[in-house]
Amino acid sequence: MPAIEDLRVKIYADGANREEMLALAQNPLIKGFTTNPTLMRRAGITDYKGFATTILGDITDRPISFEVFSDSLEEMEAQAREIASWGENVYVKIPVTNTLGEPTTPVLQELASAGVKLNVTAIFTLEQVSEVCRAVGGRTAAVVSVFAGRIADSGVDPVPLMRHAHAMTSRFHGVELLWASPREVLNVFQASDIGCEIITVTNGILSKLGNVGKDLVEFSRETVQMFRDDSVAAGFCIETTTPLRRAA
Repeated sequence: MPAIEDLRVKIYADGANREEMLALAQNPLIKGFTTNPTLMRRAGITDYKGFATTILGDITDRPISFEVFSDSLEEMEAQAREIASWGENVYVKIPVTNTLGEPTTPVLQELASAGVKLNVTAIFTLEQVSEVCRAVGGRTAAVVSVFAGRIADSGVDPVPLMRHAHAMTSRFHGVELLWASPREVLNVFQASDIGCEIITVTNGILSKLGNVGKDLVEFSRETVQMFRDDSVAAGFCIETTTPLRRAA
């Protein structure tokens, strides 16, 4: 059976709820945090910098990623430099392309040369991994975020791709591979086995980590118990009129 203590991958919490982030900061299993504009919008955040600087004042000992949101490459770079100035533990998230599909490689090169710590996001292909590694490798600390979960959503097994991606990123000093958008606890162990340095997890997956190593017979019984308890709570009733016939 798998065990949490056997994991080699660092677990980063993915979210933008301040109270949840502060609670998770007390968990030694959490080695860092990532956010994005979508998560912030869902959390009702309207003051981007205000939220970021408040969190950075609360969490100072682990990396936190904040993302640019301009679609202009020039403005992306300006936003990235501003975000990087907010704290020593900040990683700036830059999408691998803009919405027109234009690679952000020039921006990555400029920022890496300036020593800005980077988290390159929304990566789906090995070609993108290669381009990003060449742009940032050896120049600054950088995270290459491959969206393995969304790749799986397309019907493609992400494990072989992630193995190849790790073989590529491991050749570049200062570059870490991140398994993004996991869908189940198993992904955490897959990422660890591959050698991914980081995996992002949501609260839903974090809550399931307590099941790791659980006896499957007992897990089965607990599942039956859940079905039974819910049927009783719902007041379900089936009137039976057919007599039981048992084998002699």
